[in-house]
Formats: sequence, structure tokens, C-alpha cells
Amino acid sequence: MTHEEVIQSKIHTLQSLQRQIAIWRLHSKKIVFTNGCFDLVHRGHIDYLTKAADCGDYLVVAVNSDDSVKRLNKGENRPIQDENSRTIIMASLHFVSAVIIFNEDTPLELIQHIEPDVLVKGADYDSTETNPQSKKYIVGSDFVRQQDGEVKTIAYLEGFSTSNIEQKIKHT
Repeated sequence: MTHEEVIQSKIHTLQSLQRQIAIWRLHSKKIVFTNGCFDLVHRGHIDYLTKAADCGDYLVVAVNSDDSVKRLNKGENRPIQDENSRTIIMASLHFVSAVIIFNEDTPLELIQHIEPDVLVKGADYDSTETNPQSKKYIVGSDFVRQQDGEVKTIAYLEGFSTSNIEQKIKHT
């Protein structure tokens, strides 16, 4: 396979991802799930994603669609890169096993379909928070725990964010 074919093989629909996960599960592999916009990929993203990948055997990354990024109110110019570009960038990372775009406001439905063994979010969330109304609540955490899965948070690398990069660009 060419490198381009390898990258494309990691980008999934829900059906193809479920088939791939079924194969991994046949081999008793641990599936890790995380999600995000991943608009301008930076060192903080790489640090976060490598640590997430280290939580299991296969890392599934769900990328917010362009429409869902707009609904998150991250700024009038966001996303900066379109969903296809952001997805290809995620799939090009060797430690990312599968990528899928989701259009909903939260990845709950996707988490319920995938049933990951480990759900990972950044440390601005709280893995022990059980109140869905709390800003620190991790969507899908109750479901993952009910399936005997783990919920983990990973500290962000200080000083690295897409918003910081966007501000630097505006001021140069």
C-alpha cells in the first residue's frame, strides 16, 4: 500500500469502523477513544494524542464536523481547516489507528456504537464528574463505565492551543 492508501484506510464511516473494531476485539485489543476539533494541529495535540494512544492498543479519533465546530462557538473563523483536511491530518499520524467525522453536538451516539474500552479527554474535564450539566463532565463517561471501561484525563501541554496560534497569526 502507498502512504496515501494507508492514510485513507484509517478514515471510516460508522459501519466500516464498527467492522474494524470487531476485528480488533477478536484479537482482544484495547480500544481507546477521544474526540476533538483538531483545527490547527500543534505540539499540544501531539502530546495529548500520543498519551491517549498509550492507554490501549488502538486509538480511535473522532473529529468534529465543520458544522459541529461552528455550533461549539470557538470563534467566527473556526474551523480554520475543513473537516476533510483535519481528518486526513489525524489519519496521517502513525499512532492514530482510525478516524471518523461526527456531526452531532457531542460524540455520545458514536461512543455508544463503538463501546471503547478507554475514553480519554483533556484534563480540563474531570473523569469522576457524574453530573451531565457540569462543564467538567465527560460525555459518554457513564456509558463507558457501565461497559466496564475506563475514563481518563490527560493534562494539556502548557502554552499550546489553537486559540493561541490564531492570536499570534492575527497579531503578526
